[in-house]
Formats: sequence, C-alpha cells, structure tokens
Amino acid sequence: MAASPDELEREHTLSTATSRYDELRMRDALATMAGDAHGDDISPALGRDEALEMLALSEVVIRKAGYGRQAMVRTARGAGASWTQIGAALGSSKQAAWEAHTRWIEDQGRQHDRTGFEGLGPDAVAQARDLAGEPDS
Repeated sequence: MAASPDELEREHTLSTATSRYDELRMRDALATMAGDAHGDDISPALGRDEALEMLALSEVVIRKAGYGRQAMVRTARGAGASWTQIGAALGSSKQAAWEAHTRWIEDQGRQHDRTGFEGLGPDAVAQARDLAGEPDS
C-alpha cells in the first residue's frame, strides 16, 4: 500500500521529496517514450504503488514549498520589506500576499492546537501577526 502524504512528509525534506518525485517522473516519461518509439501501447512505467507514491510526493512538495514560501515572507518582513514589495516578489498584489500569509499563520496556529507540537504555538502566532502587520504598512 502506498504511503500517504502525511507519512511521506515526515520522511522527506523538500529536497529528498523532489528528488524522489523527479526519479519516478523520469522513469515514467522514459518508459512512455520508449513505448511510443516502438509503436506499442503506452506501457505504464510505474506500478500502482509507485504511481500513488509519485502523486503523494507531489502533495508533499507542494506543502513543503508553501511552508518555505511563507517562511521567506516572514524573513522579508523581518528585514523591513513592505507588503507591496513582497507582493511584487510573489507576482501578486500586496493584499493577496498579506492575506495568504495571514491564512498561513492561522493554519499554523490551528495545527499546533490539534497536535500540541506542530505548527506555531500561541506566542509564535502572536509574534507572526505582529510582524505581518497590515497590508498597507
């Protein structure tokens, strides 16, 4: 049975999840190209479990990249960047950048409430809110 994204997330860093995902994706692509070159029906390069692993890994990569993105937003705010500058760096408006970051802070707080250790504790949430400020500050 294939592992869930939650299981794989504990097992992998962003780098190792990306590497494993790329390995599976490349094997799948090469087998598909080989099947096409020989006029065969597309033969699955991956078995069911590996295909499901690749799908779960894609979710892990998205989660970890999203967390890293918000951590960099915090770093930028801490370094004095405005929400206008952060929005421009993300290719969005200052309002959209601030709202996404604020949602992330709240999600991190809820995660900590559920687990007692993951996410951001109450003090860290308060500090993150203070650092985020308002979108026009």
